[in-house]
Amino acid sequence: MAVVALVMIVLESQWLVRVRRLTTASMRRAVCRSGANAWPIGLVPRPGDKLSTSRRNLRPSRPVLQRGSYENWSFDLSARFLNIIGAATSAGAYSPGQEQAPAAFRRHGLAEALASRGRTIRDHGDVASFRWRPDPSQPQAMNLEAVRHACDVVASHVATAIAAQEDVLVLGGDCTVELGTVAGANAAGARIGLVYMDFDADLNTPDTSDGAMDWTGVAHLLDIPGCEPSLARLGPTRPMLVAQQLLYFGVENITPPEAAVIRDNVIKVISREEALSDIEAATARAADWAARFDCVLIHFDVDALSFVDFPIAENVRRCDGLKLEDAAFALKQLTALPQWRGLTITEINPAHAPDESAAFARLNEVLADALG
Repeated sequence: MAVVALVMIVLESQWLVRVRRLTTASMRRAVCRSGANAWPIGLVPRPGDKLSTSRRNLRPSRPVLQRGSYENWSFDLSARFLNIIGAATSAGAYSPGQEQAPAAFRRHGLAEALASRGRTIRDHGDVASFRWRPDPSQPQAMNLEAVRHACDVVASHVATAIAAQEDVLVLGGDCTVELGTVAGANAAGARIGLVYMDFDADLNTPDTSDGAMDWTGVAHLLDIPGCEPSLARLGPTRPMLVAQQLLYFGVENITPPEAAVIRDNVIKVISREEALSDIEAATARAADWAARFDCVLIHFDVDALSFVDFPIAENVRRCDGLKLEDAAFALKQLTALPQWRGLTITEINPAHAPDESAAFARLNEVLADALG
């Protein structure tokens, strides 16, 4: 009898181990199902950690989302609320105009376009509003307090949405509002991967720029020496991101100091030339990189677009940027990742569109296709 009991105990323990392994494997497949190269949830570094190249060297950590469980997480976009957060501010810009973009999106039917795709939305209105003005008191960091205020309120709304297992669409505004998006996702406990679609690297610090804070956004996310402390410490972690959590997409305009930061920190870059050459391959690389994170954020600065092809950006330079349809393709593929949680669109000046109604109809269609 003792032998029989011992055999039964061994068999039961083996069965429990097998069930536990199956349950864990099923959970990981459900949460991170974007390909063989995807990393399991909870195995991606936090700011301050080093990114290992071997999965065997990674140690599991606590679940990221604090409410509910991974088994109950919905990957059906139509089943998740999309929170629209207006950041009607040009505080960090070179000149006014971007503060008008959120109202233009709404005026030309953004909510209707999203609803037509079956998306349930919650529009929080404009949570921040500021029109650019000269700031001679801080010539190297103009309108710093207004920039920080906008980021703070955006962060609060983003944190609430992501903690509730909902998605966010942040309507900028200038590029600095991305700091609020990232700070909010960090506050929700998410492990972030940020795809930064922009013609510029935004890695300048106040002492290497001309006073416009929107050229310094990524530098503050990474807490590059010389940054304004009040912006670099927006979130619960400092730095808000480490270099391994950032991927540039479509970038071209990189100053020598920025190039040094990218080189020294081994930041992932998919250049404008690569994106123009083969948008499908470039997007696939970005998606493969992003799949390792449990919260994918996308920053879309419209100056990544060719201004002549689609004149809508704050910056009117004549550069050979992306076509709108190429950017739309990339956005649609990246927001299809199960881990996608937020899109921030920035640097739109409605006054630069020859036909505002037609331009925003196209933009709203792009957003509806990507987020619907």
